Amino acid sequence: MLRLGLAYSAIVFAVGFALGTVRTLWLVPRLGQRWAELAEMPVMVGASWLAAQGLFARSGLSRWAAAGAGLLALTLLAGVEVAVVLRLRGLSWGEYVASRDPVSGSVYLAALLLFALLPVLVVSFAGRGRP
Repeated sequence: MLRLGLAYSAIVFAVGFALGTVRTLWLVPRLGQRWAELAEMPVMVGASWLAAQGLFARSGLSRWAAAGAGLLALTLLAGVEVAVVLRLRGLSWGEYVASRDPVSGSVYLAALLLFALLPVLVVSFAGRGRP
């Protein structure tokens, strides 16, 4: 469970870091912050789904273990992302929260919750989940 949660968060963070670079350099100047972030979200959800499928579909984990892996991955992803963003942008936590667009920020939070739930969904749909 620990290894899978760590791998899941690392894969999705790497994809997000690459997409964040593309978003910042090319999409934000053309679309604005909100639309650039909204355009990135379906790609990130798709990447999360593919990573969860690849890691959890045949893992044999119970639903509870998959939930633990998802929560661990969420904690790691959010912690590393915030630390990297705060350091790269030179923001305090309060400045970071205040800088988030209310629309794309809400979609981002929903995507994070889905990211945490995907291991459970994958295990359940694979027919391997035990209560």
